[in-house]
Amino acid sequence: MLTAWSKALRENELIWLFLNNRIAQLAAFIAALCLGGAALAPWVAPYNPYDIASIDILDSLLPPAWSEDGEARFPIGTDDQGRDLLSAILYGTRLSLLVGLLSIGFASILGVSVGLMAGYFGGRFDSIVMRIADVQLSLPAILTALLIDGIARGILPREKHDSLMIVVLTVAIGLSLWVNFARTARASTFVEKSKEYVQAAQIMGMHPLRIMLVHILPNILGPIMVILTVDLAVAILLEATLSFLGVGVPPNQPSLGTLIRIGTEYLFSGEWWIVLLPSLTLITMIISVNILGDFLRDALNPRLR
Repeated sequence: MLTAWSKALRENELIWLFLNNRIAQLAAFIAALCLGGAALAPWVAPYNPYDIASIDILDSLLPPAWSEDGEARFPIGTDDQGRDLLSAILYGTRLSLLVGLLSIGFASILGVSVGLMAGYFGGRFDSIVMRIADVQLSLPAILTALLIDGIARGILPREKHDSLMIVVLTVAIGLSLWVNFARTARASTFVEKSKEYVQAAQIMGMHPLRIMLVHILPNILGPIMVILTVDLAVAILLEATLSFLGVGVPPNQPSLGTLIRIGTEYLFSGEWWIVLLPSLTLITMIISVNILGDFLRDALNPRLR
């Protein structure tokens, strides 16, 4: 039975490579730990940092429990408002991951759709899409996100800013990251379009939309999954950067970027834990996702192994 199991694993090359890559396993464990902690934050966090009734300003700026002035009920200390920092990090990670996943989902759907059509139809549509992509690639993603965020804030009523900010961030970050998906999908579609199974479907009179979604898309998912994994880390970092600059999520719903921004104000007065621990959480999460993206890139491309 063990021999059959080992044989099945060898036949599934991706799983076999993963089980023999300790660094990828460690990165997957850390990423799953961050995702699980974020998803289960309402149940595993000691306190609810959004519940004003549970916050006491007299508990503000308490050091971690292992310090001389620390308290056991706040394992890694509190922030400037008296919120338990561990709970704030769990909820902040939850918010950062939510925005990151939503924005990368939006970017992938938009980019793959545009790339499929550009690669399949070509012509003027392909030229227009690629020129737009070239212009956007000349700008840093953070500037594109800031521009879209600023336009949205100017259009939306002021009283709607806080309630719609997650939607605005999702669209802003998604529109700044769609280009990589579009270029990858376009290049892969050019390759697949010339193959016999696509030509046979065209001869049979299938609708182009059906050919793109049923025949071409499943065969180009490999490189797209690599881009999705790598750009997920970029999306999380963009959200943290926007929140750090004060144009991200509302202050009453702090993400990791907001916690880091608050911590920098107290760094030189000795309250190092407020900025260090959220920063380490963000760095660890981004590095683990990047390592998984590199593993997928190498595993799905035999020339890189």
